[in-house]
Amino acid sequence: MAITPELVAEHGLKPDEYLRLLDIMGREPTITELGIFSVMWSEHCSYKSSRFWLRQLPTSGPQVIQGPGENAGIVDLGDGDCAVFKMESHNHPSYIEPYQGAATGVGGIMRDVFTMGARPIANLNALRFGDPDHPKTRHLVAGVVAGIGGYGNCVGVPTVGGEVNFDAAYNNNILVNAMCIGLAKTDKVFYSAAKGIGLPVVYVGSKTGRDGIHGATMASAEFDDDSEEKRPTVQVGDPFTEKLLIEACLELMAQDAIIAIQDMGAAGLTSSTSEMADKGGVGITLDLDHVPQREENMTAYEMLISESQERMLMVLKPGSEPVAEAIFRKWGLDFAVIGETNDSGRMVVRHKGRIEADIPVSTLANSAPLYERPWTPTPQPRIVPASKVPAPESLTGALKAIMAHPQGCSRRWVWEQYDHMVMGDTIQRPGGDAAIVRIHGTNKAIAATCDVTPRYVLADPAMGTRQAVAESWRNLTAVGAEPLAITDNLNYANPERPEIMGQFVQSIEGMKDACLALDYPVVAGNVSLYNETNGVGIPPTPAIGGVGLIRDLDKRADLALENDGDVLILLGGEAGHLGQSLYQQIITGEAKGAPPPVDLLKERRTGDLVRGLIRQGHVSAVHDVSDGGLLVAVAEMVLAGGRGVQLVPDGGAEDIPEHAFWFGEDQARYVVAVKPADAGSVYEAARDAGILARRIGEAGGDAIVIGEGERLSLEDLRAAHEGWFPAYMGA
Repeated sequence: MAITPELVAEHGLKPDEYLRLLDIMGREPTITELGIFSVMWSEHCSYKSSRFWLRQLPTSGPQVIQGPGENAGIVDLGDGDCAVFKMESHNHPSYIEPYQGAATGVGGIMRDVFTMGARPIANLNALRFGDPDHPKTRHLVAGVVAGIGGYGNCVGVPTVGGEVNFDAAYNNNILVNAMCIGLAKTDKVFYSAAKGIGLPVVYVGSKTGRDGIHGATMASAEFDDDSEEKRPTVQVGDPFTEKLLIEACLELMAQDAIIAIQDMGAAGLTSSTSEMADKGGVGITLDLDHVPQREENMTAYEMLISESQERMLMVLKPGSEPVAEAIFRKWGLDFAVIGETNDSGRMVVRHKGRIEADIPVSTLANSAPLYERPWTPTPQPRIVPASKVPAPESLTGALKAIMAHPQGCSRRWVWEQYDHMVMGDTIQRPGGDAAIVRIHGTNKAIAATCDVTPRYVLADPAMGTRQAVAESWRNLTAVGAEPLAITDNLNYANPERPEIMGQFVQSIEGMKDACLALDYPVVAGNVSLYNETNGVGIPPTPAIGGVGLIRDLDKRADLALENDGDVLILLGGEAGHLGQSLYQQIITGEAKGAPPPVDLLKERRTGDLVRGLIRQGHVSAVHDVSDGGLLVAVAEMVLAGGRGVQLVPDGGAEDIPEHAFWFGEDQARYVVAVKPADAGSVYEAARDAGILARRIGEAGGDAIVIGEGERLSLEDLRAAHEGWFPAYMGA
């Protein structure tokens, strides 16, 4: 087949990139070689627009066993245990085909985790949809939630946390970010480097089909009016096969037979082969005649870039093939030796007696274009004085409106579609600050959360991303966990536009600052660019997945008010910041001004204080203050515990409008509930830490009562909070 400029463009390569390819090859590529370069040099696989900036992120620390560059990141949990985790996007496929797109996103991220020898123990997700009134939104919500639930539930891994949000800016580009956490032994971790010559290269799992061809290329391009025609690029998953694959892989891993292992994810057999060979400094020869196929007459091109699901590539120790084959056959899975490592440094592909590809391995992994794209900074927004934001007719009326709004309502309808209790180690179910999953057979647990506030990032990318990192750190802190590390999913529009690239660059700056200040390194992640349709992009959405450790489950906290008479104390003070707040957005219909500033030193001091109070047993409930401000935080504690509060703040805040005090989204703040006898200890600890502590009320009754006049019953509040989602989905 003649390689024409039109064919090159169809493969997502720019003219100068094709010239680079020609220079590497010294000849015109075959169609198969063009396909290989197309997927490996795609944005999705090569990170050609982001690699330069990602290098600035802090990725190490005493708790880090493996940082970015492998299938997933790893942190040490002590006692020979480690947590393996990562977050990835399946945005484009989920918009085209919501059920399969979301389902295979879950399957793919679990494979990244168990590839490293870890048993998956928890899934989370971060979902963003368009305006609820948009004609496609309900369909997309239903499909994505069903896909996540269907796949995760069938595999038997609990979905324990996440976030769901709506904004018209995601009407034509929804975001589906999936996160998985696994548990492994530190001396039983597996990596992807194929080190050694003359070693068998083995294909295991499901057969290869024609689904998902050019999925990586599709995920690296913006949408247009014909996007739905790209359905053939969406993979089709089978969770029951995934479960078998997990068990078979973990069984073989116990046999000391594996030298390297890699999931066949984006770019399929091409990426797994080239990445394993490059990391090991070897060449690989493949014979595609031996690849298990479920469709007839597949070409080399199709087999190499298919993204059929539930498949792995392994390099085994010589002589271990019979043991490995017996295990995979026992689990009803395909097993085939399809190649061998060598010292050529090349990826050579044979099919039906012909050489279909012969490419230097390093050029696929390391010679992709690296762009320092031009960027322009986002103009610094001005702070909106609280006095300029109109006050509500009543505080309780505004609270009820926020809690009933799509942006502030309960997500119970979503998480009830997921099995969050399977495996029997989920300690804290969805709805709290962070999920808690016990390390089986111990009194230790992993805490996990994911978070970002895109309206903050859109207004000020650096400060908004700093806040996203800090909030995930607070969420872990609020349950008593020691924050260990993050994974991220950086979702942006077209980086070829300087203003979008500027958002990305400034986000990296904010993330770097927060991670350094909080000793909270980045160990894994994903970049998803070109999230736009017909030139209209999404808001910058750097989703942050945080993982922490609870060393003693007897010393943890949740947000539920437990006892009548407990004193509610606000730790961290207030400034009444209403710019970019939920109050501003929902009550006044605006979203303007600067987001709340994030003082990282204050975050650190306040968080360390809260963690210490939890471990000392001085607090009975904890909740960080975020979306909606102080009154929303208290309302969530009230609903979780099923008991009311009398709110009468002690002193201060005279210079802040009342609605700004209750709804301002100032950072580095927590509400703690304490027994009256323990209040003195809390005030003293706060004073020693240099943190303002203010009594704001007392638990008890069946309503939220503010001062002497305003009252909202728990019954009315719960009905408002729980009602929107089921009504919207017709449940």
